[in-house]
Amino acid sequence: MTPDDLRDLLEQVAGGAITADAAMQRLRYQPIDDLGFARVDTHRVLRTGMPEVIYGAGKTPAQIAAIAASIAGHGQPVLVTKTDAAAFEAVCAELPDAVFHEDARMITHAPEPRPAPRGNVLVLTGGTSDAPVAAEAHVTAQTLGANATTIGDVGVAGLHRLLGQREHLDAADAIVAVAGMEGALPSVVGGLTDRPVIAVPTSVGYGASLGGIAALLAMLSGCAPGVSVVNIDNGFGAGYQAALIARRASEATNE
Repeated sequence: MTPDDLRDLLEQVAGGAITADAAMQRLRYQPIDDLGFARVDTHRVLRTGMPEVIYGAGKTPAQIAAIAASIAGHGQPVLVTKTDAAAFEAVCAELPDAVFHEDARMITHAPEPRPAPRGNVLVLTGGTSDAPVAAEAHVTAQTLGANATTIGDVGVAGLHRLLGQREHLDAADAIVAVAGMEGALPSVVGGLTDRPVIAVPTSVGYGASLGGIAALLAMLSGCAPGVSVVNIDNGFGAGYQAALIARRASEATNE
């Protein structure tokens, strides 16, 4: 059930189209869809504005498909992370319009009619090798209702590449800065804009990068204010946070 569904149900009760008992019957089993192996939180979108997201790693294709069908059946967008082509094939059997984002390792399915996007998220990468994590952030923000734009390969080794993107920085409500190696990009971006910056360290780099730990510590120790940091390679977490910020910014603009 979506917020619009709940509002429609309450209006039907208020208008006498259905009884309060009938409405209670419809709501009684809504909060949890018990699939036996999973208990799908179908009311999460009412509490947080965002649907439950399916973490694909460790789940079978059949389990992912069943959870996806449950979420879609309640009129909510489907987002599967850390997944593969086998899971996509299973999901397509339930949701033929699903889309597989191979670079991001994600599956998405949008409800119809699709709500208008709210707010603008800009995703930046230090280098091309950071693209898979950036793609995860982009797809997440877009699926959760924001306009998303990605600009790649604007790392600090060629600072002029970033400075040439001033127009995009100014148009964003939230910026996701994805970088490996020494992880300097978010701090530089934070010093150039008044937008909130979400830093994503990646596991890209040579031996001393320690699988992204060097970038993570650098981002946590950065001197630019207004920068928050998510875990290594967590494009999903960054995209989710950026979508929340973009949505609130859009609401404030429309008030």
